[in-house]
Amino acid sequence: MQKVIIDTDPGIDDSLALLVALKSPELDVIAITVVEGNVPTKIGVQNTLKVLEEVGRTDVPVFEGAHEPLQHEYISAQDTHGLDGLGQSNIAVPMIEASTISAHSAYNQLLTNHNDVWVLALGPLTNIALAMQENPKVWQNMSRLIIMGGSYLSNGNTSPVAEYNFWVDPNAADYVLKNSPIVAEIVPLDVTRKMLLTPNILSLMQRLNPEQSIFITKIIKFYFDFHWQQEHVMGAVINDPLVIIHALYPEYTRGISKYVTVVTEGVALGQSIVDIADFWKKEANAVILTEVDSLHVMAEIIARLLEISSATILTELTNIATDLEVLS
Repeated sequence: MQKVIIDTDPGIDDSLALLVALKSPELDVIAITVVEGNVPTKIGVQNTLKVLEEVGRTDVPVFEGAHEPLQHEYISAQDTHGLDGLGQSNIAVPMIEASTISAHSAYNQLLTNHNDVWVLALGPLTNIALAMQENPKVWQNMSRLIIMGGSYLSNGNTSPVAEYNFWVDPNAADYVLKNSPIVAEIVPLDVTRKMLLTPNILSLMQRLNPEQSIFITKIIKFYFDFHWQQEHVMGAVINDPLVIIHALYPEYTRGISKYVTVVTEGVALGQSIVDIADFWKKEANAVILTEVDSLHVMAEIIARLLEISSATILTELTNIATDLEVLS
């Protein structure tokens, strides 16, 4: 099993990504660290614990991380995810508790004690930047860094040019990209926007496995309503689960290796700048994804959420004719 640390800010789609990862037998989730982002950190910790209880994985340690970005004022996305971060679902308070060790201290311990660790970053990069600053040497034990963040070929979701995770803490994003000992893999809005969980797909999930769909149904309605009100989209973009499936099935994505930096001030705050023409003559520090086989990826996401074979899900998805254009 591949050891992974997930850094997250749950969040509706983050919670779905956690479920996908925790239900993937290929992955050994050795820790979850929580950062400010979609919701304040303490709410994110509670949501992480709720997910762990839902999936019966209370053995996974949770570490509370940064509450504020490195330099900028913190602004949550509770308008998108609900005040509780889980779509106003009123899920019960968890019985388990997080570790008393801070996230950046946990990174130092975990990366000292383990080799070949994948770090999957689903939220702003504050925790990772702080841990890299404190002890850069241990990050040599990280073998993959996959980041959901930025926007390359599409508009932003927080400003005309900025994706939320990079916008919340652009200094952290820029620092991590410039100081990571390995080339990062960036999963930007360009490809995550193609991961649309529609009402038809949710209905299919409810029919295939009603019990495993209960938690998902509770948290997703708010997300459906938000996307309809803001973008007139029938369904919800589920950004973060793509990180998990890309980690497991890189053949379902395509990308380009380029030097990437992040704007830290001004009207373009949080914009990811991809040096596509090699103006700066700098070695590539990232592979930024540009294409995704969204039908196969969605099949894998649903298969893991429902604990049903992906072949079965793929067959069922191809029968939902109205959704085929979305997943193409």
